[in-house]
Amino acid sequence: MKYSQTVKGIFVKRLNRFIAEVLINDRLEKVHVKNTGRLKELLLEKAEVALTAAENPNRKTKYSLIAVKKGDRWINIDSQVPNEVVFEGLIKGKISELGKPSLAKKEVTFGNSRFDLYFEKNGEKGFIEVKGVTLEDGGVAMFPDAPTSRGTKHILEMKEAVHAGYRGIILFLIQMNGCHTFTPNEKMDKAFADACREAAVNGVEILAYDTTVTEKDIVLNRPVKAVLD
Repeated sequence: MKYSQTVKGIFVKRLNRFIAEVLINDRLEKVHVKNTGRLKELLLEKAEVALTAAENPNRKTKYSLIAVKKGDRWINIDSQVPNEVVFEGLIKGKISELGKPSLAKKEVTFGNSRFDLYFEKNGEKGFIEVKGVTLEDGGVAMFPDAPTSRGTKHILEMKEAVHAGYRGIILFLIQMNGCHTFTPNEKMDKAFADACREAAVNGVEILAYDTTVTEKDIVLNRPVKAVLD
């Protein structure tokens, strides 16, 4: 996925979940943060950041913060792009465990649930729930970075879809390159980690993929080993 009208800036501080201050061309701007997670290890004073210009000229904030540079690599923090990145990869056959499906749709309902993606291939039908990952420590990517009862609910709902005969996949999209392992963040949310293990035992596939990220785009890259224990 490519962004249009990107600019670079220097992070100053986060004012709340949605707004931060960033120096852009030596001018202090209030910008929209496209991620409500904590991001404490990324949104550091003087960090280099990437932003997109708002399409609506009347919007209160002229820019949205989409990526942060950590060391020598960019990490995408846009919580709205993981579904699109995985969908693009799916229809191009870049998810090796699935190949190229004959049909792919976004946001499809199953019972009282709504999963991010639906696919069909060779008579098989399945759902994919996508989780964007921005937290990394020593090459290990982790999710979540804050407790998420909603995320736990999604995992358990996917287990029900598998019991109903569908193929069920939870795909953790690591919004950066260079991680060697993914694991649920048990210290942050044990219930979520337990739900992942329970789902895996009941036939839900837990996959992780990293991405190639620049200040202007994010593209599905390669599978990363998922460790649940």
